[in-house]
Amino acid sequence: MEHKTDKLIFPRITLAGLKGGSGKTIVSLGLSRLFFQKGLKVKPFKKGPDYIDAKWLSLAAENSASNLDPFLFPVSKVQSLFWSFANFHDIAVIEGNRGLFDGKDVHGSYSTAELCRILQAPVVLVIDCTKVTRTMAAVVLGCKLFEEDLNLAGVILNQTAGQRHRTIIRNSIEQYTDVPVLGALPKIRHNPIPERHMGLISDQEHADLEDIFQSISKLVEDNVDTDKVLEIARHAPCAAPVHEETNSLHKFHNHDKPTIGVVRDKALWFYYEENLEALRQSGAGLIDLTLLDKKDWPEIHGLYLGGGFPETMAQALDENTILKKRLKILSARGLPIYAECGGFMYLAESLEYEDRCFSMAGILPVRTKLFKKPQGHGYVQARVARKNPFYPVGELITGHEFHYSRCLELPDNLSFCFELDRGVGIADGLDGICYRNVLAGYTHIHAFGAGKWAENFVKAALIYKNSVLSNQESCPDIHCQ
Repeated sequence: MEHKTDKLIFPRITLAGLKGGSGKTIVSLGLSRLFFQKGLKVKPFKKGPDYIDAKWLSLAAENSASNLDPFLFPVSKVQSLFWSFANFHDIAVIEGNRGLFDGKDVHGSYSTAELCRILQAPVVLVIDCTKVTRTMAAVVLGCKLFEEDLNLAGVILNQTAGQRHRTIIRNSIEQYTDVPVLGALPKIRHNPIPERHMGLISDQEHADLEDIFQSISKLVEDNVDTDKVLEIARHAPCAAPVHEETNSLHKFHNHDKPTIGVVRDKALWFYYEENLEALRQSGAGLIDLTLLDKKDWPEIHGLYLGGGFPETMAQALDENTILKKRLKILSARGLPIYAECGGFMYLAESLEYEDRCFSMAGILPVRTKLFKKPQGHGYVQARVARKNPFYPVGELITGHEFHYSRCLELPDNLSFCFELDRGVGIADGLDGICYRNVLAGYTHIHAFGAGKWAENFVKAALIYKNSVLSNQESCPDIHCQ
């Protein structure tokens, strides 16, 4: 990467909250869209493991969002990934997750505040002011003093009841702290983006996206001093050039690339863009596929099934018997298949949802069922315990899980790839069912925290491709070295 100067300049702002549901997503989306409309090239980021907020940020900024999390991958890669965008964007809008200081332990490890210190990013705190006035000044002062080296540059009041309410809170914060109030949002009757059990509803379920973003951006423009927010972002400190490559995965050199299919449709669409880019850099050609169409697929040499909401498309998945038969044949022939969460659920025999049972691909001898409460939620630390195409035995990987489904009545002869030091997985701290060259489970990985996953995936796809070219009846079971 070439640098224009000996210092990297990257205006940036982090929108954080006191808790989940504080309003930081609405503000982040509104600012991203407004800055874009000003002619700025906006690079959105989402702190933590999250697909849905990141997708909405991408749509608001009309630019793909990246996730940043010091648990999912090393701090050096957090920095190199972030700063790799500096010379090509005018501003970074970073949306935090949960409360500002909330992490995985009492020390706040891997919190939004920690990420802000890593990136030297100023923080604007979005605070829910429902049924509170002067007390909010004490809360803001506490956040200002709670951790050293945190640049709390301003607050935005949310859910304010009226002008008198806003005036008392604003005057209290400005009298008792030196933190400026940058705006005050009124109570809104309806969330412009409805939510379901895993957070915001997918953009794919809305036909009126422009109306949604127009409503959000007007709300923010009318009630927030966006020029002041932009000024704060532009005063963020410069950084020394980052020399580490954002993706250190070895590039596989091959003139005839193997093709890996990536299912991206209304059922499955949870992917980190860096995962896909890592596959490309490792030598794969990627092609988008769908589980919802009965048309034949082109020839593929590997298949990536991400997470999503298979339950919302369960009827269509059930009825596509042609594709299910095709996938069974491909998996039996040894096609390398990597499936995460929703993709794992699709590979099972069935999916129970809202008192109905739907037939899935039937590649794995398990059945899943959706419940009203999370069955697994949080960071995952896994040790690779079994030979497979994607990871060497003994490797430690980091990831996350968030699923409302779980498996029912597991057979005794299942082979699991992952032993979890942290996380729930499929059952009893085990995750990642192995069958032939299939690895499927509830754990989501990020390529920067998963060793040579991408490189190994591409090598496995090439082995499969060569077996097809040599007219072998099936590809051998592939074991990562």
